[in-house]
Amino acid sequence: MECHSLPFVEIFRGNLSFHLFTRILLHMSTLIFFVFSLDLIILFQLLFIWQNEFKGLSKKFFYTIFISIFVISFYIMFVITYRYRDLYGVKLAYGQNLLMSILFITMILNRNSIKGQSIYIAILKMLGTALTSVAFYIFFAREFYENSIFWSILYTLIFLFDIIYIFIFYQKSRKQAINPWTRA
Repeated sequence: MECHSLPFVEIFRGNLSFHLFTRILLHMSTLIFFVFSLDLIILFQLLFIWQNEFKGLSKKFFYTIFISIFVISFYIMFVITYRYRDLYGVKLAYGQNLLMSILFITMILNRNSIKGQSIYIAILKMLGTALTSVAFYIFFAREFYENSIFWSILYTLIFLFDIIYIFIFYQKSRKQAINPWTRA
């Protein structure tokens, strides 16, 4: 008598892989929800205390600029994701990281103060990016690198701008007679 059913091992393997896949999706969705929640906190802070940073702007002008930037950013992220098939958002994430490194420098130079900043934030941002970059290189090099110098240049630029920010922060804190290591 011939049996056309799957062997027990195949059924178990299929169930195990489905179980692992659903667990991974659950953890990823939890992580995405957590990060999205943090982004919402930052958004609400911006919308409620923007007058402290942008004193010369009218409410109408600020919200017009805010909505415009939000729409343009969404469009840019959508186009980059579609055009470069960046389904994981890796290129976007590192591009945003580079932009943030530059904006931290711009912020500290415009404020001419270390108000709201910490050397620990600067160092941890740099270390977080460095560790993520190393892990990305080790685990996803074949999938994303495609023999491109793009990633090496991007990592280097982010690192350099982070070092510049740390240096400027340190100099500004010393100039303001503040010990950067005791300020949390």
